[in-house]
Amino acid sequence: MKTAIAIAAHPDDIEMMMAGTLLLLKKAGYEIHYLNLSRGDCGSVEYAAAEIKKIRLAEAKNAAHLLGAHFHPPLCDDLQIFYGENLLRKVAAVIREVKPTVVLTHSPEDYMEDHVNTGRLAVTAAFARGMRNFTTDPQLPFDNYDCTVYHSLPHTLRDNFRRRIIPGAFVNTGAVHETKLEALRAHQSQQSWLDVSQNMNSYLQAMEDVSLEVGEMSKIFTHAEGWRRHSHVGFCEAGADPLKELGNDYLVNEAYEKHLEL
Repeated sequence: MKTAIAIAAHPDDIEMMMAGTLLLLKKAGYEIHYLNLSRGDCGSVEYAAAEIKKIRLAEAKNAAHLLGAHFHPPLCDDLQIFYGENLLRKVAAVIREVKPTVVLTHSPEDYMEDHVNTGRLAVTAAFARGMRNFTTDPQLPFDNYDCTVYHSLPHTLRDNFRRRIIPGAFVNTGAVHETKLEALRAHQSQQSWLDVSQNMNSYLQAMEDVSLEVGEMSKIFTHAEGWRRHSHVGFCEAGADPLKELGNDYLVNEAYEKHLEL
């Protein structure tokens, strides 16, 4: 069976920017997987770290269940997602266990270093899938197969210099929007935290607003997620674009493709 994995930094990041595409891949016959690198231990002004870790683990497991995804336990704490050997070997082990042909992860530009570093770790872990001499933690057999990596849009839809990021493709998430919203709602502990820390009065409304804005960018869809496809070198054949299997729910941004050749 074809498999896809979403690799994000914190509990609720997948639901914010990636879950719609993950759900559509499941409908297209993919086995889907769900990995947050961090435990979310800094995401509270009410609870101590040990307590909020338990709360957020339960919320994330419930969200993955609602998405119909295989849950993988987090690997580190908040603000400790560094691009380093130990964490890379753990992420690479998950890649070798799952053998995804599609990897969904964060944008290379985003407002949090945790997001940026997660994207880098996901890319290198996928790159190392077929490297015999790279050991994983735990050690798992290497395997060389085609794997396509897609980067989501940043949470603000802009880079850290306020420039808008234009997606290379759009996925119509209208048909699965309510399920995506339900999975995000499972992260109940984040309502007060995001309000206090990021002036996000409603994280549900924030996801709704981004979804509608990306849909408007597509000029066709009402709700959408945007993606940029990573270079094929070291991953798959040139031109490989498995999200095209989503049919009419997938729209390549031709203007973006033409700009690549300038």
